[in-house]
Amino acid sequence: MSRGIAVGLYQPGTTPLHRLPPGPKVVGLAVASVTIVAVRSMPASFVFLALALGLALLTGVSLRLLVRSTRPVLIAALVVGAFQWWFYGRDKAIETLVDLVALAVLALCLTASTPVNAMLDALVRWLGPFRRVGVAPERVSLAFALAIAALPGMVELALETRDAARARGLGRHPRSYLTPFVVRVVSRAQETGDALQARGLGD
Repeated sequence: MSRGIAVGLYQPGTTPLHRLPPGPKVVGLAVASVTIVAVRSMPASFVFLALALGLALLTGVSLRLLVRSTRPVLIAALVVGAFQWWFYGRDKAIETLVDLVALAVLALCLTASTPVNAMLDALVRWLGPFRRVGVAPERVSLAFALAIAALPGMVELALETRDAARARGLGRHPRSYLTPFVVRVVSRAQETGDALQARGLGD
């Protein structure tokens, strides 16, 4: 059963961000990320978050998608923020947490306004000059496509393995589900590799 995994987040639309090609959007995300990390100010972090949320609104990202997609990042940010609070104080912790959420929202804007195929095609074009040194852009693009496609399955495996461990009364012991999870992931990777090999793509 699907658990609403936030992968493949493209939302069709006609907003200015949708009309931009992938290149400028990736560059814009990189510049924004460097700026957010470089500016060390708690008030500024809230300004960055407000701008990111405004861009998400402009892009047509629904509140449900926004919450579903940023929830894992928010959980990680809370953990990081707790350590920051312990070592550096409240202001630093809040700044770090808000910056991480702002970065996640900006990344969501990119994925929500850009089809996966467009990103992969752009990746092939960007890697084109490296053909002369032995890089195969199509194979790199295929690797990214496989990684994107595999993410929902891996998360589902993790959830299923965890639920099975809990059903056996072993939910409090991480090794009881980490080991089966790793075995299942390796098995699925082997199956994928065999399928690619059979199609002449594993050389």
